[in-house]
Amino acid sequence: MRSLPLIPNASLFPKASLIAILVFLSAHQVVLASIDAKEFSSEENRAVYLDLTRELRCPKCQNQDIADSNAPIAQDMRAQVHILVEEGKTHEQVVDYMIERFGEFVSYRPRVTTETYLLWYGPWVLIGLGALVVFLLSQRTRTAAPSAEEVSAGLDSNDSPYTRPEGVAMHDSKGDARVAKQTKIADLVNKYDE
Repeated sequence: MRSLPLIPNASLFPKASLIAILVFLSAHQVVLASIDAKEFSSEENRAVYLDLTRELRCPKCQNQDIADSNAPIAQDMRAQVHILVEEGKTHEQVVDYMIERFGEFVSYRPRVTTETYLLWYGPWVLIGLGALVVFLLSQRTRTAAPSAEEVSAGLDSNDSPYTRPEGVAMHDSKGDARVAKQTKIADLVNKYDE
């Protein structure tokens, strides 16, 4: 059996054109790498810069940090962060500068202020209200269901008989079904008590 060559008709792809393509691709990578290459006076400054560019959000891009964004505003922000870090500004000072210039949106961790109370505490309030509603609904169903003693005595939670008195007609079909069901339950309880 004859094996197939990796590149069919190798004569169609001369080595010179393949080399030209590889050179173009590697030159393209060098250009991309040199666009945002920054020099730092220390490794500590580099670490602070990288941390800040991951922490600050691009104002133009939706939920993308300035380290990953290719938007012109993100490039300007990275350049400004580099300048501020090299000037010796602290992490907090750089974040304060960026928030002052671009607004609270640029921070992934907004501060707790009167404007952000709903953002910080709103979910907890909603969880608490949901838990309260679940608790109240569970309490209501517990008090509405008759206990075993009430069923055996023939009384519901309002101390009224399950069966209607002779001569009293119920016009509610749901009420008739409920009375019949409760009577069956009472009969079953009495049967097992005997």
